[in-house]
Amino acid sequence: MSDEQFASDAFGTKHWPVEVRLKKEEKRLEVDFDNGRTFSYPAEFLRVHSPSAEVQGHGPGQKQTVSGRRHVGIMSLEAIGHYALRIVFDDLHDSGIYSWKLLYELGEDQDRLWAEYLAELDAKGLSRDPRGRR
Repeated sequence: MSDEQFASDAFGTKHWPVEVRLKKEEKRLEVDFDNGRTFSYPAEFLRVHSPSAEVQGHGPGQKQTVSGRRHVGIMSLEAIGHYALRIVFDDLHDSGIYSWKLLYELGEDQDRLWAEYLAELDAKGLSRDPRGRR
């Protein structure tokens, strides 16, 4: 079995990236997939949907609402094998491993996920803006 077949079987990857572009000035990541789909992800969106345990928790119902990240940027990207990216954000969060499968799903569901995130912030009285210094 080839590495790509293993990665596809083990991680459920159906669509592979053909080009990845980090647009630091725009605080955005763009990924072109092999089926012709292109997704453009704002850094804030990726940060608040990080697959890290810090954000997702260690079990059901433990997901954290990440607020105050309106201005977050991406400092760097690191390939993790053939199946994922580690994104290093300028708030120093770097523990999320974004598989190609996850990035594709985030791209497909971006509008719904963003609306749910904004509603969650509102319901909890939180803001996208960082807290002011005291």
